[in-house]
Amino acid sequence: MNARVANDEDLDGLTATLTAAFGEDPLWTWALPDPEKLRIWWRFLIRSALRYQCTWTLDDYAAVAVWIPPGSAELTEDEEDQVEPLLRDLAGPRAGEIVELLDRFDATHPDGPPHYYLSLLGVHPERRGQGLGMGLLAENLSSTDAKGAPAYLESSNSANDARYERLGFSRVGSFTTPDDAVTVATMWRDPARS
Repeated sequence: MNARVANDEDLDGLTATLTAAFGEDPLWTWALPDPEKLRIWWRFLIRSALRYQCTWTLDDYAAVAVWIPPGSAELTEDEEDQVEPLLRDLAGPRAGEIVELLDRFDATHPDGPPHYYLSLLGVHPERRGQGLGMGLLAENLSSTDAKGAPAYLESSNSANDARYERLGFSRVGSFTTPDDAVTVATMWRDPARS
């Protein structure tokens, strides 16, 4: 596994992998069931995250991990202002529900202590079952451990919860979609002691 920090030139490959990876995700197919609209949404988020140089990929984009460093915002203020208009374009009358979902993400996100936030983790469907996603995540967590920093994520698919737990995450809460159809687990990991 050859992991590296992604850059702006990787945007298309990162977006393609995450769009494919979340193609059957319970939460994101609820929010944006059209893959092309989901691709536009991921591209918007990934492009912003690339400014931190904390997005990791395997050379062939088999797996992607998008991290937000401690004390940093996922989106710039200007990008925050673009969210509602973008969602209106992508989801039409359902935009309000998706905005409410995003508010639930924000409301459950811990204020402290400073931590790395795993915004997105995905494996291309053609490469699933090879341990690439958890391998990439384990490598990333070695780095956060070396910095003495905790990590936080939201698991949008309960099938992944046990995988995260094996890497030291614990469930600390949950929230649902506005219609209560999908539950998202919130998970925290203290840095491992060497």
